[in-house]
Amino acid sequence: MRADRLVSALLLLQAHGRLTAADLAQRLEVSVATARRDLEALSAAGIPVYPQAGRGGGWALVGGARTDLTGLTAPEAESLFLLLGPAAETDRARAALRKLVQALPRTFRDEARAAAEATMIDSAGWGEPQRVRPATVELLQRAVVRRRKVRITYRGKDARPAARIVEPWGLIDKDDTWYLLAGTDRGRRTFRVDRIAETELLDEPATRPDDFVLEAAWREVVADLERNRSRTWATARAENRHLPILRHHFGIHCEVVSRAGAEVVLRVAAPTALDLARNLAGWGGLVEVLEPAEVRDELARIGAELTAAYAGESRLTSS
Repeated sequence: MRADRLVSALLLLQAHGRLTAADLAQRLEVSVATARRDLEALSAAGIPVYPQAGRGGGWALVGGARTDLTGLTAPEAESLFLLLGPAAETDRARAALRKLVQALPRTFRDEARAAAEATMIDSAGWGEPQRVRPATVELLQRAVVRRRKVRITYRGKDARPAARIVEPWGLIDKDDTWYLLAGTDRGRRTFRVDRIAETELLDEPATRPDDFVLEAAWREVVADLERNRSRTWATARAENRHLPILRHHFGIHCEVVSRAGAEVVLRVAAPTALDLARNLAGWGGLVEVLEPAEVRDELARIGAELTAAYAGESRLTSS
Protein backbone atom coordinates (compact mmCIF):
# COMPACT_ATOMS: atom_id res chain seq x y z
CA MET A 1 0.00 0.00 0.00
CA ARG A 2 1.15 3.55 -0.66
CA ALA A 3 1.10 4.57 3.00
CA ASP A 4 3.61 1.81 3.79
CA ARG A 5 5.91 3.08 1.04
CA LEU A 6 5.67 6.74 2.03
CA VAL A 7 6.55 5.96 5.62
CA SER A 8 9.41 3.71 4.48
CA ALA A 9 10.69 6.33 2.04
CA LEU A 10 10.81 9.01 4.74
CA LEU A 11 12.59 6.74 7.21
CA LEU A 12 15.10 5.64 4.54
CA LEU A 13 15.91 9.27 3.77
CA GLN A 14 16.48 9.93 7.46
CA ALA A 15 18.74 6.92 7.77
CA HIS A 16 20.83 7.53 4.63
CA GLY A 17 20.72 11.29 4.24
CA ARG A 18 20.42 11.25 0.46
CA LEU A 19 19.03 8.71 -2.02
CA THR A 20 18.34 8.75 -5.73
CA ALA A 21 14.94 7.67 -7.00
CA ALA A 22 16.65 4.56 -8.40
CA ASP A 23 18.17 3.74 -4.98
CA LEU A 24 14.80 4.14 -3.29
CA ALA A 25 13.05 2.08 -5.97
CA GLN A 26 15.48 -0.78 -5.41
CA ARG A 27 15.05 -0.70 -1.64
CA LEU A 28 11.25 -0.51 -1.83
CA GLU A 29 11.03 -2.98 -4.74
CA VAL A 30 9.00 -0.62 -6.94
CA SER A 31 9.62 1.09 -10.27
CA VAL A 32 11.75 4.22 -10.47
CA ALA A 33 8.69 6.17 -11.66
CA THR A 34 6.69 5.03 -8.60
CA ALA A 35 9.54 5.97 -6.24
CA ARG A 36 9.81 9.38 -7.86
CA ARG A 37 6.03 9.97 -7.51
CA ASP A 38 6.21 9.05 -3.82
CA LEU A 39 9.08 11.48 -3.24
CA GLU A 40 7.22 14.22 -5.07
CA ALA A 41 4.10 13.50 -2.99
CA LEU A 42 6.07 13.91 0.24
CA SER A 43 7.55 17.17 -1.02
CA ALA A 44 4.18 18.49 -2.23
CA ALA A 45 2.66 17.74 1.19
CA GLY A 46 5.09 20.14 2.85
CA ILE A 47 7.66 17.61 4.09
CA PRO A 48 11.19 19.09 3.68
CA VAL A 49 12.23 16.56 1.02
CA TYR A 50 13.94 18.10 -2.00
CA PRO A 51 15.78 16.87 -5.11
CA GLN A 52 19.39 17.93 -5.62
CA ALA A 53 20.71 17.96 -9.17
CA GLY A 54 24.21 17.19 -10.42
CA ARG A 55 26.86 14.64 -9.61
CA GLY A 56 26.23 13.05 -6.23
CA GLY A 57 22.71 14.44 -6.18
CA GLY A 58 19.47 12.76 -5.32
CA TRP A 59 16.66 13.32 -2.86
CA ALA A 60 17.44 14.46 0.66
CA LEU A 61 15.63 15.42 3.84
CA VAL A 62 16.66 18.98 4.61
CA GLY A 63 18.77 19.07 7.76
CA GLY A 64 20.50 15.76 7.10
CA ALA A 65 19.95 12.23 8.35
CA ARG A 66 18.10 11.74 11.63
CA THR A 67 16.89 8.66 13.44
CA ASP A 68 13.97 10.60 14.92
CA LEU A 69 11.71 13.26 13.45
CA THR A 70 12.76 16.16 15.62
CA GLY A 71 13.67 18.12 12.50
CA LEU A 72 10.04 18.40 11.42
CA THR A 73 8.09 21.49 12.32
CA ALA A 74 4.51 21.20 13.58
CA PRO A 75 2.98 22.19 10.19
CA GLU A 76 5.27 19.72 8.40
CA ALA A 77 4.30 16.89 10.75
CA GLU A 78 0.63 17.77 10.27
CA SER A 79 1.03 17.75 6.48
CA LEU A 80 2.77 14.39 6.60
CA PHE A 81 -0.01 12.70 8.54
CA LEU A 82 -2.75 14.33 6.46
CA LEU A 83 -1.04 12.71 3.47
CA LEU A 84 -0.41 9.30 5.02
CA GLY A 85 -3.49 8.83 7.17
CA PRO A 86 -6.14 8.33 4.44
CA ALA A 87 -3.88 5.88 2.60
CA ALA A 88 -3.34 3.65 5.64
CA GLU A 89 -5.80 0.93 4.67
CA THR A 90 -3.86 -2.07 6.00
CA ASP A 91 -2.84 -3.14 9.50
CA ARG A 92 0.82 -2.84 8.46
CA ALA A 93 0.33 0.74 7.30
CA ARG A 94 -1.49 1.69 10.50
CA ALA A 95 1.26 0.06 12.59
CA ALA A 96 3.86 2.06 10.67
CA LEU A 97 1.96 5.28 11.37
CA ARG A 98 1.77 4.48 15.08
CA LYS A 99 5.55 3.98 15.16
CA LEU A 100 6.04 7.19 13.23
CA VAL A 101 3.91 9.07 15.75
CA GLN A 102 6.13 7.83 18.58
CA ALA A 103 9.20 9.12 16.73
CA LEU A 104 7.81 12.65 16.69
CA PRO A 105 8.59 15.23 19.35
CA ARG A 106 6.08 14.81 22.17
CA THR A 107 4.52 18.23 21.55
CA PHE A 108 3.57 17.22 17.98
CA ARG A 109 2.06 13.80 18.71
CA ASP A 110 -1.52 14.80 19.47
CA GLU A 111 -1.84 16.88 16.28
CA ALA A 112 -0.18 14.11 14.25
CA ARG A 113 -2.69 11.54 15.52
CA ALA A 114 -5.55 13.94 14.80
CA ALA A 115 -4.22 14.61 11.29
CA ALA A 116 -3.93 10.90 10.55
CA GLU A 117 -7.58 10.43 11.53
CA ALA A 118 -8.96 13.63 10.01
CA THR A 119 -9.58 12.26 6.53
CA MET A 120 -10.55 8.94 5.01
CA ILE A 121 -10.84 7.70 1.42
CA ASP A 122 -13.90 5.83 0.19
CA SER A 123 -13.07 4.71 -3.36
CA ALA A 124 -16.51 3.23 -4.16
CA GLY A 125 -18.23 5.61 -6.54
CA TRP A 126 -21.82 6.79 -6.63
CA GLY A 127 -21.82 7.13 -10.40
CA GLU A 128 -20.91 10.81 -10.38
CA PRO A 129 -18.29 12.49 -12.60
CA GLN A 130 -14.87 13.18 -11.13
CA ARG A 131 -14.44 16.61 -9.59
CA VAL A 132 -11.60 18.94 -8.78
CA ARG A 133 -10.68 18.95 -5.09
CA PRO A 134 -12.38 21.97 -3.46
CA ALA A 135 -9.95 24.61 -2.24
CA THR A 136 -11.69 24.71 1.15
CA VAL A 137 -10.66 21.11 1.98
CA GLU A 138 -7.30 22.21 3.37
CA LEU A 139 -8.89 24.76 5.73
CA LEU A 140 -11.42 22.18 6.93
CA GLN A 141 -8.61 19.70 7.56
CA ARG A 142 -6.87 22.23 9.76
CA ALA A 143 -10.12 22.83 11.64
CA VAL A 144 -10.56 19.09 12.26
CA VAL A 145 -6.97 18.63 13.45
CA ARG A 146 -6.96 21.70 15.69
CA ARG A 147 -10.49 21.14 17.02
CA ARG A 148 -11.79 24.56 15.96
CA LYS A 149 -15.32 25.55 15.00
CA VAL A 150 -15.97 26.87 11.50
CA ARG A 151 -18.62 29.14 10.08
CA ILE A 152 -19.81 27.87 6.72
CA THR A 153 -22.23 29.19 4.13
CA TYR A 154 -23.89 26.08 2.82
CA ARG A 155 -26.06 25.66 -0.25
CA GLY A 156 -28.38 22.71 0.24
CA LYS A 157 -29.72 20.67 -2.65
CA ASP A 158 -32.94 22.66 -2.92
CA ALA A 159 -32.31 25.58 -0.59
CA ARG A 160 -30.69 29.00 -0.63
CA PRO A 161 -27.23 29.38 0.93
CA ALA A 162 -27.43 29.68 4.71
CA ALA A 163 -24.73 30.49 7.26
CA ARG A 164 -24.20 28.13 10.18
CA ILE A 165 -21.52 27.29 12.73
CA VAL A 166 -20.42 23.65 12.91
CA GLU A 167 -17.88 21.51 14.75
CA PRO A 168 -15.87 19.62 12.10
CA TRP A 169 -15.23 15.96 13.01
CA GLY A 170 -13.77 14.48 9.84
CA LEU A 171 -13.49 14.62 6.04
CA ILE A 172 -14.19 11.88 3.51
CA ASP A 173 -12.96 11.72 -0.07
CA LYS A 174 -15.52 9.53 -1.84
CA ASP A 175 -14.34 9.03 -5.40
CA ASP A 176 -13.24 12.70 -5.71
CA THR A 177 -16.39 14.07 -4.03
CA TRP A 178 -15.60 15.45 -0.57
CA TYR A 179 -17.90 15.31 2.47
CA LEU A 180 -17.61 16.90 5.90
CA LEU A 181 -18.97 15.13 8.99
CA ALA A 182 -19.69 17.73 11.64
CA GLY A 183 -21.52 18.32 14.88
CA THR A 184 -24.35 20.85 14.83
CA ASP A 185 -27.04 22.01 17.23
CA ARG A 186 -29.21 19.29 15.62
CA GLY A 187 -26.66 16.52 16.03
CA ARG A 188 -24.30 14.97 13.49
CA ARG A 189 -24.74 16.21 9.93
CA THR A 190 -23.08 15.50 6.58
CA PHE A 191 -22.16 18.35 4.22
CA ARG A 192 -20.94 18.15 0.63
CA VAL A 193 -17.82 20.30 0.56
CA ASP A 194 -18.44 21.52 -3.00
CA ARG A 195 -21.68 23.09 -1.75
CA ILE A 196 -19.89 25.13 0.91
CA ALA A 197 -19.65 28.62 -0.56
CA GLU A 198 -17.67 30.25 2.26
CA THR A 199 -15.63 28.93 5.18
CA GLU A 200 -14.24 30.83 8.16
CA LEU A 201 -12.05 29.25 10.83
CA LEU A 202 -13.15 30.49 14.25
CA ASP A 203 -11.22 30.82 17.51
CA GLU A 204 -13.87 28.85 19.39
CA PRO A 205 -12.83 25.31 20.39
CA ALA A 206 -14.83 22.44 18.88
CA THR A 207 -15.82 19.31 20.76
CA ARG A 208 -16.06 15.80 19.38
CA PRO A 209 -17.58 12.73 21.07
CA ASP A 210 -14.93 10.62 22.78
CA ASP A 211 -16.24 7.49 21.07
CA PHE A 212 -16.32 9.04 17.58
CA VAL A 213 -14.57 6.93 14.90
CA LEU A 214 -14.62 8.46 11.43
CA GLU A 215 -14.80 5.17 9.50
CA ALA A 216 -17.66 3.83 11.62
CA ALA A 217 -19.61 7.10 11.38
CA TRP A 218 -19.16 7.20 7.61
CA ARG A 219 -20.41 3.62 7.26
CA GLU A 220 -23.62 4.70 8.99
CA VAL A 221 -23.98 7.69 6.64
CA VAL A 222 -23.40 5.54 3.56
CA ALA A 223 -25.89 2.90 4.74
CA ASP A 224 -28.59 5.58 5.14
CA LEU A 225 -27.83 7.13 1.75
CA GLU A 226 -27.76 3.77 -0.01
CA ARG A 227 -31.18 2.90 1.37
CA ASN A 228 -32.55 6.13 -0.09
CA ARG A 229 -30.69 5.80 -3.39
CA SER A 230 -31.74 2.20 -4.04
CA ARG A 231 -35.42 2.12 -3.13
CA THR A 232 -36.42 1.08 -6.68
CA TRP A 233 -34.67 -1.62 -8.73
CA ALA A 234 -35.13 -2.54 -12.39
CA THR A 235 -33.93 -5.53 -14.39
CA ALA A 236 -32.63 -4.69 -17.86
CA ARG A 237 -30.91 -6.28 -20.84
CA ALA A 238 -28.03 -4.69 -22.77
CA GLU A 239 -24.97 -5.61 -24.81
CA ASN A 240 -21.83 -6.43 -22.85
CA ARG A 241 -19.97 -3.52 -24.42
CA HIS A 242 -22.29 -1.05 -22.68
CA LEU A 243 -21.75 -2.50 -19.20
CA PRO A 244 -18.70 -0.36 -18.24
CA ILE A 245 -20.61 2.84 -19.00
CA LEU A 246 -23.69 1.69 -17.10
CA ARG A 247 -21.52 0.72 -14.14
CA HIS A 248 -19.84 4.11 -14.17
CA HIS A 249 -23.23 5.85 -14.30
CA PHE A 250 -25.01 3.81 -11.60
CA GLY A 251 -21.94 3.05 -9.44
CA ILE A 252 -22.60 0.31 -6.89
CA HIS A 253 -26.26 0.29 -7.92
CA CYS A 254 -25.48 -1.80 -10.99
CA GLU A 255 -25.38 -5.57 -10.52
CA VAL A 256 -24.85 -8.25 -13.16
CA VAL A 257 -27.51 -10.98 -13.03
CA SER A 258 -26.38 -13.18 -15.93
CA ARG A 259 -24.51 -13.18 -19.23
CA ALA A 260 -25.40 -14.92 -22.47
CA GLY A 261 -23.26 -14.41 -25.55
CA ALA A 262 -22.91 -10.71 -26.29
CA GLU A 263 -25.70 -9.71 -23.89
CA VAL A 264 -25.87 -9.12 -20.18
CA VAL A 265 -28.85 -8.98 -17.82
CA LEU A 266 -28.35 -6.53 -14.98
CA ARG A 267 -30.14 -4.78 -12.13
CA VAL A 268 -29.92 -1.03 -11.60
CA ALA A 269 -31.38 1.14 -8.87
CA ALA A 270 -32.50 4.70 -8.17
CA PRO A 271 -34.77 6.39 -5.60
CA THR A 272 -37.94 6.16 -7.75
CA ALA A 273 -39.25 4.56 -10.95
CA LEU A 274 -39.22 8.00 -12.57
CA ASP A 275 -35.54 8.50 -11.66
CA LEU A 276 -34.69 5.15 -13.23
CA ALA A 277 -36.65 5.95 -16.38
CA ARG A 278 -34.96 9.33 -16.73
CA ASN A 279 -31.53 7.72 -16.36
CA LEU A 280 -32.29 5.01 -18.92
CA ALA A 281 -34.35 6.94 -21.47
CA GLY A 282 -31.26 8.34 -23.17
CA TRP A 283 -30.15 4.83 -24.06
CA GLY A 284 -33.15 4.36 -26.33
CA GLY A 285 -33.32 0.79 -27.60
CA LEU A 286 -29.77 -0.04 -26.44
CA VAL A 287 -31.10 -0.93 -22.98
CA GLU A 288 -34.32 -2.91 -22.63
CA VAL A 289 -36.03 -2.74 -19.23
CA LEU A 290 -37.60 -6.11 -18.44
CA GLU A 291 -39.23 -5.19 -15.14
CA PRO A 292 -40.87 -3.68 -13.14
CA ALA A 293 -43.90 -2.42 -15.03
CA GLU A 294 -43.70 0.99 -13.28
CA VAL A 295 -40.33 1.77 -14.92
CA ARG A 296 -41.50 0.53 -18.32
CA ASP A 297 -44.60 2.73 -18.01
CA GLU A 298 -42.48 5.78 -17.18
CA LEU A 299 -40.22 5.08 -20.18
CA ALA A 300 -43.27 4.79 -22.44
CA ARG A 301 -44.61 8.09 -21.11
CA ILE A 302 -41.27 9.83 -21.67
CA GLY A 303 -41.09 8.37 -25.17
CA ALA A 304 -44.60 9.61 -25.98
CA GLU A 305 -43.69 13.10 -24.69
CA LEU A 306 -40.57 13.21 -26.87
CA THR A 307 -42.48 11.97 -29.91
CA ALA A 308 -45.17 14.61 -29.42
CA ALA A 309 -42.57 17.33 -28.95
CA TYR A 310 -40.22 16.49 -31.82
CA ALA A 311 -42.03 14.36 -34.40
CA GLY A 312 -43.37 17.42 -36.25
CA GLU A 313 -39.91 19.05 -36.35
CA SER A 314 -38.47 15.84 -37.75
CA ARG A 315 -40.97 15.84 -40.65
CA LEU A 316 -40.29 19.48 -41.41
CA THR A 317 -36.53 18.89 -41.45
CA SER A 318 -36.80 15.87 -43.74
CA SER A 319 -39.02 17.75 -46.21
